Amino acid sequence: MPLIANTKLPAFERLSQEGGTVISTEDAIHQDIRELHIGLLNMMPDAALSATERQFFRLIGESNQIAQFYVHPFTLDELERGKEGKAHVKEFYESFDQIKADGLDALIITGANVTQPDLAEEPFWQPLIEVIDWAWDNVTSTLCSCLATHAVMQFRYGQKRQRLPEKRWGVYSHRVVDQSHPLVNGVNTRFDVPHSRFNEISRAQFEAAGLRVLVESDEANVHLAVSEDGFRQVFFQGHPEYDTISLLKEYKREVKRYANGEREDYPPFPENYFPLQIRAILDEHQLALNKALTSKKKLPELPEDLLIPQLDNTWHDTAEAVINHWMGYVYQITDLDRKQPFKQDIDKNNPLGLL
Repeated sequence: MPLIANTKLPAFERLSQEGGTVISTEDAIHQDIRELHIGLLNMMPDAALSATERQFFRLIGESNQIAQFYVHPFTLDELERGKEGKAHVKEFYESFDQIKADGLDALIITGANVTQPDLAEEPFWQPLIEVIDWAWDNVTSTLCSCLATHAVMQFRYGQKRQRLPEKRWGVYSHRVVDQSHPLVNGVNTRFDVPHSRFNEISRAQFEAAGLRVLVESDEANVHLAVSEDGFRQVFFQGHPEYDTISLLKEYKREVKRYANGEREDYPPFPENYFPLQIRAILDEHQLALNKALTSKKKLPELPEDLLIPQLDNTWHDTAEAVINHWMGYVYQITDLDRKQPFKQDIDKNNPLGLL
């Protein structure tokens, strides 16, 4: 939430110049503590549907202790789902028509599994564009995660993602490269972010699109960027929403695919994620698994109970801080009538109206 400039103390102006959220007393007295309605377009497959809900709900709920958050999950009919997934969506999710009718203050769009080399060939491509176009005109700010970032970069900015030589998979150190932006004001200048992807948008592509890069990594490239006006669209390439065990679960799925003959090579470790002791345990498990496959005996279970207590989470606090800044912006700038479109007269260089 913002700091109120209740006097002419120079510190207020200095904080504002550094990217802090500072508003005048006159603006403050006209504000009411109110509810915010956040949409979650969950495009993840059935196996990750509930986990993705929890991850983003947790970040939203922990980000601000004043506003009341209502989160509205919805999905796209064109995404393939099994019986349980369809039942979950039918019981707990809203339709896009309902979302449009009621309006949103902000929108989060998750990643998705893809099967085509070009995103434009995916069955969900046109419906996703419809959601993003609607949000552009009617939602104060949209946060795009991973695949959603790549989709927006392709259809709105003509920048197609590039295939990586190998999967970008692990936890990587990042650096804030633009400390003046309110989204990263006050966060650690260096922090970790998990990544899990086969494709990426480069810094040069973000800059060619006229977008502003805020956070990047020497190993994992750009993580956080924003649209031309600074807030209307926020782009993640990494997965700061991940739980401590998310990469372990992905590794387990890849080991299972190897055991089932769905991949030829044994999966490598996610980079910078498993400490040495866990690596030793997993090396032993690989030997036992290969021996069981050769002798056609029962396959050993991955010893998760031994692994989980040794895993560290080095990204959640910073992710929470960034989401908190994002929610604070949405709170400040959103009209009380959520059906009104984005305020076109906002100063693009100073969207929060900072002092």
